[in-house]
Amino acid sequence: MTSATGAGTMVEVRDLARSFGEIEAVKGVSFEIQEGEIFGFLGPNGAGKSTTINMLCTLLKPSAGSATLNGFDVQEDRSDVRRSIGLVFQQPTLDEYLTAEQNLKFHAYAYAIPAEVRDQRMRDVLEMVELWDRRKSAVRTYSGGMKRRLEIARGLLHHPRVLFLDEPTLGLDPQTRRSIWNYLLELRERENLTIFLTTHYMDEAENADRIAGIDHGEIQALDSPAGLKAMVGGDLVTVGAGDLDAAAAEIKERFGLDVTQDHDTVTFHVDGGEAFLPQFVRGFSQPITSIGLRQPTLDDVFLEVTGHEIRDEELSEHAQLVQNMGRGGPRH
Repeated sequence: MTSATGAGTMVEVRDLARSFGEIEAVKGVSFEIQEGEIFGFLGPNGAGKSTTINMLCTLLKPSAGSATLNGFDVQEDRSDVRRSIGLVFQQPTLDEYLTAEQNLKFHAYAYAIPAEVRDQRMRDVLEMVELWDRRKSAVRTYSGGMKRRLEIARGLLHHPRVLFLDEPTLGLDPQTRRSIWNYLLELRERENLTIFLTTHYMDEAENADRIAGIDHGEIQALDSPAGLKAMVGGDLVTVGAGDLDAAAAEIKERFGLDVTQDHDTVTFHVDGGEAFLPQFVRGFSQPITSIGLRQPTLDDVFLEVTGHEIRDEELSEHAQLVQNMGRGGPRH
């Protein structure tokens, strides 16, 4: 994947906080996103993720701290911020009884896109996602992947500088998911687009240049996917043995490694796992019933830093954006 090569900072967040009564939903988070960067923002339900995004999209006023997007303050320049962002929701927000063309015209009207440039821009974005030939078809006749591509086209219609993607491929089959990401990566390069991504698919999060993990209202980790996985501490070895207590004790004593034991395996991290395994098997005194080796994943990272994985039952709170922003249009 090509790393972002943007010219400057597109999003700057400083000590951003939001409380609801005595509940601190977001506790002074800080981060920057560079122009052209794909930035993953991951966390479980109740972590503060949706609250942070709603503040960046001007839908929720911060209790403290500041944030700018495309140089505009999210509290002082709300209309300019909204014109600078595109939104692709987890929940479908297209009017399925209208054609693709009609859906885009409605969006263009909401954003006051001049008629003299509207039609060409509509053609541009529909061609980007290979839907130009189906522009006059009712959306209800589209497949799930086609609808998702149309939502992306709609989010790009007004030339946003930042595209917020909330679970962009949720519920799609693996082939369609790959296709959607091919479009997104191409669009990032073509439009010099900054992408703010939420997803519970860890393979999709690998597309990000950097990932922030949020939990309990605080940023728990922030780095590239490779940098985050390096935090876990080497390859993951899983060993099954007849006597797990004895196996765990021997691993600790002989190799000085920290182990995690569950009901049928012992796991531990080690650098250079492929070279380590033959030595381990030859000298291990306990009967081994199974052994596995794999590199750390982003799931391992979030288990390490938060104590739990990103859960796939996560539901978006962004459906409220449809009402608050009039299906994507800015309020003045």
